[in-house]
Amino acid sequence: QVQLVESGGGSVQTGDSLRLSCAASGLPFSSTAMAWFRQGPGMEREFVASITWSGGIAYYVDSVTGRFTISRDNAKNTVYLQMNSLKFEDTAVYYCAAGPPLALTGSRMYEYKYWGQGIQVTVSS
Repeated sequence: QVQLVESGGGSVQTGDSLRLSCAASGLPFSSTAMAWFRQGPGMEREFVASITWSGGIAYYVDSVTGRFTISRDNAKNTVYLQMNSLKFEDTAVYYCAAGPPLALTGSRMYEYKYWGQGIQVTVSS
């Protein structure tokens, strides 16, 4: 049974930083592309960032480029999202997602097979 468990969310002020973690189990993590999505109030879920199996290549939505960094530790089966210079519009529920093992994935939700339960990030001014 695949499980993705997010942690590290919370309430912060604009300009602050947070690091989200997603611990994965039940899948061959080192062969699985990982991603973060988010869903703001009244909005559709959107792609935030993804990272390849080895961690060599990462992709970001334009709105977070230069502020967020996705990384992974295959020895710990964990993917991270370091969020710096947080803005009010970053307020959302953040979801960890895992692609099918050995699959190339992009920014579309349907490309990811497994999802975490989501974690709230609230940024206030």
